[in-house]
Amino acid sequence: MDTTNKLKDVTEVLGYLYKQFPNCFSEKDGIKPLKVGIFKDVAARIEGDETVSKTQVRQALRKYTSNWRYLEAVTKHEFRIDLDGNDCEKVEQEHIDHAVKALEESRAKFAQRKKQQRPKQDADKKSYKKKPHSSDTSASKGTKVGSSKTKQEKAPRRTGKMEALPADKIKVNELVKVKLGQALINGTITEINKEEIHVILATGMQVKIKADSLYSI
Repeated sequence: MDTTNKLKDVTEVLGYLYKQFPNCFSEKDGIKPLKVGIFKDVAARIEGDETVSKTQVRQALRKYTSNWRYLEAVTKHEFRIDLDGNDCEKVEQEHIDHAVKALEESRAKFAQRKKQQRPKQDADKKSYKKKPHSSDTSASKGTKVGSSKTKQEKAPRRTGKMEALPADKIKVNELVKVKLGQALINGTITEINKEEIHVILATGMQVKIKADSLYSI
């Protein structure tokens, strides 16, 4: 037997029932109590359909009839329906009482599970809140370090505000201050090649820079 297209889980089987019997099964709105023994009717209608087994249909019906919406429908509707959506037998009081009890028990279990999960959720929230605090602390520390570093880098400029070297002073043998990063170092212009200026620093190192990095001594 080819099982390539066989339905795999209860959710797919329910989808199959919604499609095959739209007047009987409903996913959300319009749910009504099913005819007692409706499994036999479904089995007869799908005879020969190899995409779904009778066992799967039983499982799907069990899930469908234990749903809160279905149990509520049992307590509200007077009649049950068949596969074509036609009213048949009345809903007995015994079945209504059973639905009410099943609803209460199911909701109580749900509330209990939710209550048990709450401490873990609260702990997760606290943990989540602590992380930004840690990050903020790190950021704060980073700011302090950066601030301290900036002060250290600006130390060479304590002599006062530096003036950019005037254009008429850009000439060979002119004594200048050269800005390298955040530091200002004394040097002498040795060569001018269009926009590129060669300077020998007091340290003995030679550099090639642009005019906007030169300052007056």
